[in-house]
Amino acid sequence: MKSENKPTLYWFLLKYKDWNFYIASTSKGLVFVGSQKKPFGELSEWAKKRFQGSPLVEDEEKLEPYAVEIIEYLEGKRQTFTVPFDYNGTVFQLAVWNALCEIPYGQTRTYSDIANYINKPAAVRAVGAAIGANPVLITVPCHRVVGKNGALTGYRGGLEMKTKLLDMERQGSSSNK
Repeated sequence: MKSENKPTLYWFLLKYKDWNFYIASTSKGLVFVGSQKKPFGELSEWAKKRFQGSPLVEDEEKLEPYAVEIIEYLEGKRQTFTVPFDYNGTVFQLAVWNALCEIPYGQTRTYSDIANYINKPAAVRAVGAAIGANPVLITVPCHRVVGKNGALTGYRGGLEMKTKLLDMERQGSSSNK
Protein backbone atom coordinates (compact mmCIF):
# COMPACT_ATOMS: atom_id res chain seq x y z
CA MET A 1 0.00 0.00 0.00
CA LYS A 2 1.35 3.39 -0.94
CA SER A 3 1.19 6.03 1.74
CA GLU A 4 -0.09 8.64 -0.77
CA ASN A 5 -3.50 6.95 -0.47
CA LYS A 6 -3.50 7.34 3.29
CA PRO A 7 -5.34 10.37 4.63
CA THR A 8 -3.39 12.60 6.99
CA LEU A 9 -4.79 12.65 10.51
CA TYR A 10 -4.56 16.09 12.05
CA TRP A 11 -4.66 16.19 15.83
CA PHE A 12 -4.73 18.65 18.68
CA LEU A 13 -4.92 18.45 22.48
CA LEU A 14 -8.07 20.34 23.42
CA LYS A 15 -7.81 21.99 26.82
CA TYR A 16 -10.74 23.88 28.27
CA LYS A 17 -11.18 24.52 32.01
CA ASP A 18 -10.65 21.07 33.56
CA TRP A 19 -11.34 19.27 30.26
CA ASN A 20 -8.34 17.81 28.50
CA PHE A 21 -8.62 15.38 25.55
CA TYR A 22 -7.28 14.77 22.06
CA ILE A 23 -9.28 15.43 18.92
CA ALA A 24 -8.39 14.41 15.35
CA SER A 25 -9.73 14.93 11.85
CA THR A 26 -8.98 14.15 8.24
CA SER A 27 -9.44 16.80 5.55
CA LYS A 28 -13.06 15.50 5.30
CA GLY A 29 -14.13 15.82 8.94
CA LEU A 30 -13.82 14.92 12.59
CA VAL A 31 -12.72 11.31 13.15
CA PHE A 32 -11.78 11.10 16.82
CA VAL A 33 -12.62 12.69 20.16
CA GLY A 34 -10.65 11.16 22.98
CA SER A 35 -11.33 10.36 26.60
CA GLN A 36 -10.90 12.90 29.35
CA LYS A 37 -7.25 13.16 30.54
CA LYS A 38 -6.06 10.12 28.53
CA PRO A 39 -2.55 10.18 27.03
CA PHE A 40 -1.73 10.62 23.34
CA GLY A 41 -1.43 6.80 23.19
CA GLU A 42 -5.23 6.50 23.15
CA LEU A 43 -5.31 8.41 19.84
CA SER A 44 -2.22 6.80 18.32
CA GLU A 45 -3.40 3.24 19.14
CA TRP A 46 -6.84 3.99 17.68
CA ALA A 47 -5.25 5.54 14.56
CA LYS A 48 -3.02 2.46 14.05
CA LYS A 49 -6.14 0.28 13.91
CA ARG A 50 -8.45 2.57 11.92
CA PHE A 51 -6.03 4.55 9.73
CA GLN A 52 -3.07 2.21 9.39
CA GLY A 53 -0.13 4.01 7.81
CA SER A 54 -1.72 7.46 7.97
CA PRO A 55 0.59 10.19 9.21
CA LEU A 56 -0.39 11.94 12.46
CA VAL A 57 0.23 15.68 12.24
CA GLU A 58 -0.37 18.15 15.06
CA ASP A 59 -2.32 21.07 13.59
CA GLU A 60 -4.29 23.34 15.91
CA GLU A 61 -5.48 25.53 13.03
CA LYS A 62 -7.05 22.63 11.07
CA LEU A 63 -8.89 21.50 14.22
CA GLU A 64 -10.08 24.93 15.27
CA PRO A 65 -13.64 24.62 13.83
CA TYR A 66 -14.11 21.34 15.76
CA ALA A 67 -12.54 22.72 18.95
CA VAL A 68 -14.78 25.82 18.79
CA GLU A 69 -17.99 23.73 18.62
CA ILE A 70 -16.84 21.31 21.34
CA ILE A 71 -15.92 24.23 23.65
CA GLU A 72 -19.29 25.91 22.95
CA TYR A 73 -20.92 22.60 23.93
CA LEU A 74 -18.82 22.36 27.12
CA GLU A 75 -19.85 25.96 27.95
CA GLY A 76 -23.52 24.98 27.57
CA LYS A 77 -23.93 27.25 24.52
CA ARG A 78 -24.33 24.47 21.92
CA GLN A 79 -26.63 21.44 21.92
CA THR A 80 -25.92 20.01 18.45
CA PHE A 81 -22.88 19.89 16.20
CA THR A 82 -22.67 21.21 12.65
CA VAL A 83 -19.05 20.24 11.85
CA PRO A 84 -18.53 17.45 9.30
CA PHE A 85 -17.64 13.94 10.47
CA ASP A 86 -15.53 11.43 8.59
CA TYR A 87 -16.96 8.24 10.09
CA ASN A 88 -15.30 4.93 9.55
CA GLY A 89 -17.62 2.12 10.53
CA THR A 90 -19.82 -0.72 9.36
CA VAL A 91 -23.32 -0.04 8.06
CA PHE A 92 -24.67 -1.22 11.44
CA GLN A 93 -22.28 1.01 13.41
CA LEU A 94 -23.22 4.00 11.26
CA ALA A 95 -26.92 3.33 11.88
CA VAL A 96 -26.28 3.23 15.64
CA TRP A 97 -24.09 6.35 15.63
CA ASN A 98 -26.68 8.25 13.58
CA ALA A 99 -29.38 7.13 16.05
CA LEU A 100 -27.26 8.52 18.91
CA CYS A 101 -27.27 11.91 17.20
CA GLU A 102 -31.09 11.86 17.37
CA ILE A 103 -31.15 11.69 21.20
CA PRO A 104 -32.15 15.18 22.35
CA TYR A 105 -29.74 17.21 24.46
CA GLY A 106 -30.24 16.60 28.19
CA GLN A 107 -32.10 13.32 27.64
CA THR A 108 -31.07 9.67 27.77
CA ARG A 109 -32.12 6.48 26.00
CA THR A 110 -31.48 2.83 26.79
CA TYR A 111 -29.61 0.37 24.60
CA SER A 112 -33.00 -1.26 23.79
CA ASP A 113 -34.38 2.13 22.75
CA ILE A 114 -31.53 2.47 20.23
CA ALA A 115 -31.98 -1.13 19.01
CA ASN A 116 -35.70 -0.44 18.45
CA TYR A 117 -34.98 2.91 16.81
CA ILE A 118 -32.83 1.23 14.13
CA ASN A 119 -35.40 -1.59 13.74
CA LYS A 120 -33.13 -4.27 15.23
CA PRO A 121 -34.87 -4.91 18.57
CA ALA A 122 -32.96 -8.16 19.20
CA ALA A 123 -29.56 -6.55 18.62
CA VAL A 124 -29.16 -4.86 22.02
CA ARG A 125 -25.69 -6.37 22.62
CA ALA A 126 -24.53 -5.44 19.12
CA VAL A 127 -25.84 -1.92 19.71
CA GLY A 128 -23.74 -1.81 22.89
CA ALA A 129 -20.65 -2.91 20.94
CA ALA A 130 -21.28 -0.31 18.22
CA ILE A 131 -21.71 2.40 20.85
CA GLY A 132 -18.45 1.27 22.46
CA ALA A 133 -16.72 1.67 19.09
CA ASN A 134 -17.92 5.27 18.64
CA PRO A 135 -14.72 7.17 17.81
CA VAL A 136 -16.09 10.67 18.39
CA LEU A 137 -17.12 11.06 22.01
CA ILE A 138 -19.27 14.05 22.99
CA THR A 139 -20.07 14.99 19.36
CA VAL A 140 -21.83 11.66 18.74
CA PRO A 141 -23.49 11.57 22.16
CA CYS A 142 -23.03 7.98 23.29
CA HIS A 143 -22.91 9.36 26.85
CA ARG A 144 -26.71 9.72 26.54
CA VAL A 145 -27.21 5.93 26.51
CA VAL A 146 -27.88 4.28 29.86
CA GLY A 147 -28.82 0.83 31.14
CA LYS A 148 -32.45 -0.34 31.32
CA ASN A 149 -32.79 0.72 34.95
CA GLY A 150 -31.25 4.13 34.21
CA ALA A 151 -27.88 3.05 35.60
CA LEU A 152 -24.78 4.50 34.01
CA THR A 153 -23.03 1.78 32.06
CA GLY A 154 -19.71 1.53 30.28
CA TYR A 155 -18.27 4.52 28.47
CA ARG A 156 -14.95 4.72 26.64
CA GLY A 157 -14.23 8.03 28.34
CA GLY A 158 -14.91 6.54 31.77
CA LEU A 159 -17.99 6.84 33.97
CA GLU A 160 -16.68 10.06 35.55
CA MET A 161 -16.64 11.75 32.14
CA LYS A 162 -20.08 10.33 31.27
CA THR A 163 -21.54 11.59 34.57
CA LYS A 164 -20.01 15.03 34.06
CA LEU A 165 -21.44 15.34 30.53
CA LEU A 166 -24.93 14.19 31.58
CA ASP A 167 -24.99 16.50 34.62
CA MET A 168 -23.87 19.42 32.47
CA GLU A 169 -26.60 18.70 29.89
CA ARG A 170 -29.30 18.30 32.55
CA GLN A 171 -28.38 21.68 34.04
CA GLY A 172 -28.22 23.24 30.58
CA SER A 173 -31.55 21.86 29.41
CA SER A 174 -33.35 22.90 32.61
CA SER A 175 -31.97 26.46 32.43
CA ASN A 176 -33.03 26.77 28.76
CA LYS A 177 -36.70 26.24 29.59
